[in-house]
Amino acid sequence: MHGFRKVPPDLALTSRMLARVSVIFAILADAGPMLAAPPGPQAETAAAHPAHPSPPRRAEAIVVTGHTSSPAADIKRFSLPQTVESTDWRRIEATTNIVDAEDALKYLPSLFLRKRNNGDTQATLQTRTWGVNSSARSLVYVDDMPISALISNNNTNGAPRWGMVAPEQIERVDMLYGPFAAEYPGNSMGGVVLITTRMPDRFEATVKQTGSVQSFDAYNTHGTYGTASSAITIGDRIGRFSWFVSANREESLSEPLFFITSGQAPAGTAGTIPALGKTGTAANVVGAGGLLHSTMNNVTGRFAYDVTDWLRASYTIGFWTIDARARSQTYLTDAAGQPTFGGVSGFANDTYTQSQRHLMNAVSLKTDTKAHWDWEAVFTDYAFLRDMQRNPAGVLSGTEFRSNGYLARMDGTGWTTADVKGIWRPGGVGGQHQVSFGGHRDQYDLNNPTYNTDNWMASPIDGNGTLYASGRGKSSTYALWLQDAWTFTPAFTLTVGGRLEFWRAFDGANLAGTTAVAQPRVRSTNASPKVTMAWRIAPGWNAKFSFGEAYRYPTVAELYQIVATGGTYSVPNPDLSPENVYSGELTVERRFRKGRIRLSLFQENVKNALISQSNLIGNIYTTTFQNVRQVRNRGVEFVAERHDLLIPGLDVSNSVTYVDSRILSDPGFSSAAGTTATGKHVPYVPNWRDTAQVTYRANDRLDLSVAVRYQGRMYSTLDNTDRVSHVFGAFDPFVVVDLHAHYRVYRSLTLDAGIDNVNNDRYYEYHPFPMRTYVADLKARF
Repeated sequence: MHGFRKVPPDLALTSRMLARVSVIFAILADAGPMLAAPPGPQAETAAAHPAHPSPPRRAEAIVVTGHTSSPAADIKRFSLPQTVESTDWRRIEATTNIVDAEDALKYLPSLFLRKRNNGDTQATLQTRTWGVNSSARSLVYVDDMPISALISNNNTNGAPRWGMVAPEQIERVDMLYGPFAAEYPGNSMGGVVLITTRMPDRFEATVKQTGSVQSFDAYNTHGTYGTASSAITIGDRIGRFSWFVSANREESLSEPLFFITSGQAPAGTAGTIPALGKTGTAANVVGAGGLLHSTMNNVTGRFAYDVTDWLRASYTIGFWTIDARARSQTYLTDAAGQPTFGGVSGFANDTYTQSQRHLMNAVSLKTDTKAHWDWEAVFTDYAFLRDMQRNPAGVLSGTEFRSNGYLARMDGTGWTTADVKGIWRPGGVGGQHQVSFGGHRDQYDLNNPTYNTDNWMASPIDGNGTLYASGRGKSSTYALWLQDAWTFTPAFTLTVGGRLEFWRAFDGANLAGTTAVAQPRVRSTNASPKVTMAWRIAPGWNAKFSFGEAYRYPTVAELYQIVATGGTYSVPNPDLSPENVYSGELTVERRFRKGRIRLSLFQENVKNALISQSNLIGNIYTTTFQNVRQVRNRGVEFVAERHDLLIPGLDVSNSVTYVDSRILSDPGFSSAAGTTATGKHVPYVPNWRDTAQVTYRANDRLDLSVAVRYQGRMYSTLDNTDRVSHVFGAFDPFVVVDLHAHYRVYRSLTLDAGIDNVNNDRYYEYHPFPMRTYVADLKARF
């Protein structure tokens, strides 16, 4: 069995990918003669960000007149009381180097997207009050369909399924802060992302080619890693029927996602690079791992039929695949000068193959009568048709891997959701009362066996028929909610609501080695009140106070998923209690003719916070989720925008967020060093964040943009002992500067070019993050 050798990324593959990318850069270099092309029309002003014009799409309408079917419209339709920040396709095109759909969220206030590489399947969202490992503490919807993977609460398989939406589908993105709407479950404690896609009102098609090139240099890994993405969309409207289909294919080579470390230099080897780990112990670097070559495809289709002038039926289907192979690179040589793994098992852990096939289906039925009553129903199903990862069990001499290994599967994992909502307007549209109500049902299924294999690269899908470890289980929630937005004077609106939830987890079972355990059933019934008072102080001045209680239930992975790495286990905890959240926000906003400022003070207290921690069981430290008795996140957020600052076409925005995040009580924490978690910072929550953007509309064809993102220090341990920065496993502060140019060559042809991390900041968010990356795309509309 031959292992991966110490070689740079496959040169033939890199050459093929860079050839595709070079076409774009060649066009950019030769674009001068195109300057004589007739200019495109000046675009209409965007509703959310009026300072970013661009030519209208051939099919700009989201829906047919008379229908309200987008999440953006639902903010008003259901009188959602949260603070909202938005962006739309015009601003995204003008300011953002966008390769994957999640890039559209990059510059929204207080957000950070943990995207390690293009095509990353683990791009989790960090919100105002919670960090990158809290995927179940925020919600992401695409046209009312949940793509949040609430099977887990982590930064691996808990990431939203961004592959179910393509960049070219996005019409707008809205971020709702806090658990203040009765419509959403307690997972909204960190916020709710509503992505609205577009539907055509006449025939349209787009073709887009995107490329990126990154030069990475760390330790003894030096390489150029590229991405090539091809996308097409096509849609039309024929009478009452409209449809839109999108297809994307993305091939990428990533920088190393891991560095392989050892407490001491392996005997008989040279090449070890002395280093410390994040807690100050020896973590000498002996190689790089997770050098990923991945190919990702997605096809989505949305079909709508206007049954009447006030009733629309829709069907959405998405199919997403990824095939990936991660290799390792050793820095070690033996006495003869030949490459060797030196017996370090990390080379096997960070070498793997991956194959995933996921399918999403959704149907909806919505009315828009603009009268006293409206209804809607949305049903979704998300299925892991195939989900497998293979890796060797260890290393042999030289750079050989053991032929046997492990095959981890998640086939059969998935979720189904059902939502039925109604609106009653006793005084008609614009009346004093807007009463909304609904029912919800969901079920999340986890099926995660890990098989032993005799041939880790080519075994049957059940390995050799024996299990190394296994975790499975289900959870379901039934909920009823009611909310009334009462405008009792022209200046004051009181929104009062509540949510009643019935949750249970069942059919849980675990296997580790030869020990099998049937886990007990757990259940909880909870009521969550909400209240918001909004005050229109004067023209342009608004203030709002919100309070919400919420319950965030344990995911099936927190309860039942056992993760086995060699002889170390991350153990599930079937006895977890729900998180109980008390959240408040005071917001004052001033809007000007060409800008606005907003100041928000917020505080969130959480009882029984579900946080991963290590505890001493016998003589072994075992990582598991436990309830931390009390956590508090308190902070301030300031947002400012100004259009046409000093000169026409110059737009400036800035958002600054400070959070004091503390563990108030955690008596269950234990440490060999005798440290305590009480009084320490909550893991993964940075103290400061700042996002600034400057965009200049040089003329009706050219937008130039620069963005600066800053994030301060955070910890990843409960006792805050990880104080060594800029090493693998650390969570570093960073400053990243991005540049972007958007050029309308002709009415139907646009060029985009930019640089992410132009200052080449080298930082870790556990993983090494991309260094200076050049991005460009060419798009034609028909």
